[in-house]
Amino acid sequence: MYKRTWTKKFGTSQIYTLDDSFCQKVEMDMIRLSDGEKKSYKEANKEYALVILGGKCNVKGVDFAFENAGKRKDVFDGAATCIYVPANNAFTIEAVGEVSIAVSKCPSTKDFAPAIINPEDVVIKNLGKPGWEREAHFILDERVDANMLYIGEAFVKGGQWASYPPHKHDDDNMPVEAATEEIYYYEFKKPDGFGIQKVYTLEGDVDETYTVKSGDFVEIPRGYHPFHSAPGYDSYYLWIMAGEDRGFFMTTDPDHKWLNN
Repeated sequence: MYKRTWTKKFGTSQIYTLDDSFCQKVEMDMIRLSDGEKKSYKEANKEYALVILGGKCNVKGVDFAFENAGKRKDVFDGAATCIYVPANNAFTIEAVGEVSIAVSKCPSTKDFAPAIINPEDVVIKNLGKPGWEREAHFILDERVDANMLYIGEAFVKGGQWASYPPHKHDDDNMPVEAATEEIYYYEFKKPDGFGIQKVYTLEGDVDETYTVKSGDFVEIPRGYHPFHSAPGYDSYYLWIMAGEDRGFFMTTDPDHKWLNN
């Protein structure tokens, strides 16, 4: 229901669109280009975030240009580079060598400034306790003005849980909890790596469990969403949150809240 897969083919792959998704605040494309190939975007009333998974590219609009953006060869080769493009700005991506990019977009009419977040700008924190430890990278966060996009990455050692204890952010109950949709994209350090992603609600109307591998996505329109990386397989996931209240405004599953003590 919520899971999809990117085949990593060259060109542009539409993964989630507003017409074909349970999420109604965020869309996802995946781009893989060879040296010199280009992809242009010109969609009205949408803001964009381009997270460079690996490789380099140029991103140019009418009033901005970011040249040779990207410093890692893949997601396990350091922190990300991200380019934010505000609403109603046509732009073109040009590959400098081979490049792979996760493109997220949200409805917006606000006139913010284009921005680049370089690897040295990424805030890195070690979160959790034994059994649910991960390295969290905050990329497009409160430091950059945006309408709804809030983006980061997580690196999880094999045998560890993440997004744990289980939390959710689907009720508009600020400042405790925000109504925020989310999409996860996964990679594993070894080609046979896998993990388990759950999405569930206390009411029981959502109770999904997915095996995820490199190239997989899971959208999270609502509900709790813990993830487990199988022992022996270090993992990565890109998280894209979209909501009017940008930030970590979430509540823990009451059955497991004691774990935070």
